[in-house]
Amino acid sequence: MNLFRKSPWIIHYDGASCNGCDIEVLACLTPRYDVERLGIINTGNPKHADILLITGYINEQSQPVVRTIYEQMPDPKVVVAVGICASSGGIFRDCYNTKGGVDSTIPVDIYVPGCAARPESIIDGVVQALDLLERKRKEMKTRRRAIAPTPTSEVPTP
Repeated sequence: MNLFRKSPWIIHYDGASCNGCDIEVLACLTPRYDVERLGIINTGNPKHADILLITGYINEQSQPVVRTIYEQMPDPKVVVAVGICASSGGIFRDCYNTKGGVDSTIPVDIYVPGCAARPESIIDGVVQALDLLERKRKEMKTRRRAIAPTPTSEVPTP
């Protein structure tokens, strides 16, 4: 059964931005785009999330928060950077407190371009993340099988 494709849970975090992409992510939840029709649930708990959706650039204050959220998420997990600020720092990249894009702090799997990224692009990025999440899940399963000891038919004697 392909559970990740049917009910992925997303946690959304806005690092530091103008909130343009943040508003577009919220637009995905409205009836017009209705991302929940794909089974996608927005959660506030990183321990339940499969996909981390980040808008905005990373600064001194958001860096430890982003790391903590990422570390609390169970494997497999996918990170989606939404907008030019999350990708490279955008128009804020030369500011004194800017660390850069999300990939300056945690690994990013999917980049969604735009300033502000359109809801259609965000949904497309999430759908790509679902495919990647499924591939990561299969790889983890294969690794577990390779590591797991093979059962023997011998019964230990006391």
